[in-house]
Amino acid sequence: MGYNLTIDQGNSAAKIVIWHNDAYVADSFHQELSVQDVKDIITQYNVSSAIYSSVGVAGKEITTALRQACDNVIELTHETPMPIVLNYDTPETLGRDRIAAAVGAYDLFPGKNVLIVDMGTAVTYDILSDNAHFNGGNIAPGLKMRLDALHQLTARLPQVSHEGNSPTWGKDTETAIRAGAIYGIVGEISHYKSILPDNTIVLLTGGWVNKIQGLLSFPTEIDEHLVNRGLNCILRYNENK
Repeated sequence: MGYNLTIDQGNSAAKIVIWHNDAYVADSFHQELSVQDVKDIITQYNVSSAIYSSVGVAGKEITTALRQACDNVIELTHETPMPIVLNYDTPETLGRDRIAAAVGAYDLFPGKNVLIVDMGTAVTYDILSDNAHFNGGNIAPGLKMRLDALHQLTARLPQVSHEGNSPTWGKDTETAIRAGAIYGIVGEISHYKSILPDNTIVLLTGGWVNKIQGLLSFPTEIDEHLVNRGLNCILRYNENK
């Protein structure tokens, strides 16, 4: 039996994960995913099934290469059969990464209320109910976007890196900007948790997890492959139908 290939094409990079059934095997990141990259991975791991998700314009060359090489290929949309219900007024506008992350949360914590926080270019806050309904969520600027905006949209504030000291209260302009951006996200997560049922699991994913998790005052779960886990869950769900 071959392996499953999941491709999460985000705003700034593509993340590929190889799975054997529901077990993680390997992953790779690609700033610019090429057809040859896909072909090489399919050959290396004897991939038989694949699923592709993109937050932007679909990569027709990528999906064509997948269909030529794999027995089973899915390009994720809101209409793809999946084990959760999308309770969203405009499902056609719902980010495919948000859909996949919610399915990943379902796969990890079936029958639980989950607050899903994906910290990438943007920060998304999404709700999965204990009856497997995606009940919406919010979108906010990511950490780098906040830092960039403070510099680009003001006259005198400097460009500040996310790296460096970030005290609770800044003691100079640099630390004030960095701490403001970081603790803004901390505050958002804390607020959303406070208005949800007490048994809600807070599930973190995305590139800024290590920067944020230790500043939260409550337990959280982490899955660095959450979106790809959800894609694999959708793939397996359709294979078993």
